[in-house]
Amino acid sequence: MKTAADPEMASIAVGRLSAVGSRAQWLQRVSVIGRLGWGVADQAVSSLTNVAVSLLLVRVLAPAQFGAYGLAYITYGFALSASRGISTEPLMVRFSGAKLQVWRHAVAGCTATALMTGLIAGVLALAAGAVLHGTPSAAFTALGITFPGLLLQDSWRYSFFALGRGSQAFLNDLIWGLTMVPGLIFLREIGQTSVFWVVFVWGATAGIAALIGPLQAKVLPNIAEGMRWIARHRDIGFRFLAEGAVSNAGGQLRGYGVGLFLGLAAVGYIQAVGTLIGPMTIMFQAMSLVLIPEAARVLSRAPARLSLFCVVVSAALAVVAVTWGAVLLVLLPHGLGQLAIGEIWKPAYPVVLPTMVGVLAAAVSTGGYAGLHALGAAQRSLRVSILGTVAFVGLSVGGALIWHTDTAVIWGTAVAGWISCVLTWQHFFKARAEASAAQASLDAAIGPRRRGGRHRRR
Repeated sequence: MKTAADPEMASIAVGRLSAVGSRAQWLQRVSVIGRLGWGVADQAVSSLTNVAVSLLLVRVLAPAQFGAYGLAYITYGFALSASRGISTEPLMVRFSGAKLQVWRHAVAGCTATALMTGLIAGVLALAAGAVLHGTPSAAFTALGITFPGLLLQDSWRYSFFALGRGSQAFLNDLIWGLTMVPGLIFLREIGQTSVFWVVFVWGATAGIAALIGPLQAKVLPNIAEGMRWIARHRDIGFRFLAEGAVSNAGGQLRGYGVGLFLGLAAVGYIQAVGTLIGPMTIMFQAMSLVLIPEAARVLSRAPARLSLFCVVVSAALAVVAVTWGAVLLVLLPHGLGQLAIGEIWKPAYPVVLPTMVGVLAAAVSTGGYAGLHALGAAQRSLRVSILGTVAFVGLSVGGALIWHTDTAVIWGTAVAGWISCVLTWQHFFKARAEASAAQASLDAAIGPRRRGGRHRRR
């Protein structure tokens, strides 16, 4: 029997449900901000550690030895890109936000894939060390010994971010830094600052952090699962691998081209400005750790909001990029340049504006890039990477060849960045439309039958 109090009770119940929903949304936003914060913190630790190591190595290594270390580090970068393409990229795309047991099963295969990649890269580096002579031989020998630990440690970082536990990734990177820096200082104190021992300590301490990873995750790499992992995710893994390789190759080709046509001084000016935009670099690298898993979660929970999420991300990063660019342009002539990079700031200053135009393009691209990867549109993202890299190398090296100035090089880089930005968003919206059409076809095939909950292919 209804009473007069029924409408009032119903109104109270609706109000309570609305409050609960609002609180849940607020907690979800706080959780997202927290994960983004851990991404920035983790990348800051990683980047600051690398800066500290570079400053130490410049002081303790002879120029030839430092150059050999640089060759080893470039090789590490290529192997790292390959490892991420076939191991951690599929994990972030397909297992972000998965239940803990599902995540652990996936991580057993993902980390094993990274470990196997490290073993293969290690053998190749040892072979290079056997062929080479002098300091390059020593650098590659030390790198070959430590390669498995280096790539395994990186896979733990991405695995924790896929689960939404950036604090664990931060802790693992912190362990690496807290063991590496004292190790390098110890080498300096005992006079063993040869390139072999420096690279060995750098890589071996990453191995220590890699061994801590299973204790944090409560899961061990499984080689059998690793073999199955490669087979199951080859549809996107090898394309992501190729995408990373193409991007890395583009950076190296630009460096070689600028050095060939303009000389090493121009390379130095460009590198100096790169140091000034270090905070933005840290921000972008941190976002790469966090945004793909976050975009994958949005796609899983509310697919219609993915485009909005990607646009908001790009807009926020664009504001940060414009703000930092304005700070540099205004404050460099008023003491910041001298304080940060010394007298080199004067010849480097004309490069700041085109550099920030390029950084703005990268900021605007970031949301679309994350969305493409979250959708698993590896074929489209690879196409964007190839076309963007061709534009990047062609316009930057072309600027050096035609106008013979470092400013022309960076303006060419900036134009290429905006070309890549347009391509990224174009392919994202196409991939989004294809995914929506595929979902609509699936819903039509299921028909009016009741579906027993949300299922994701794992």
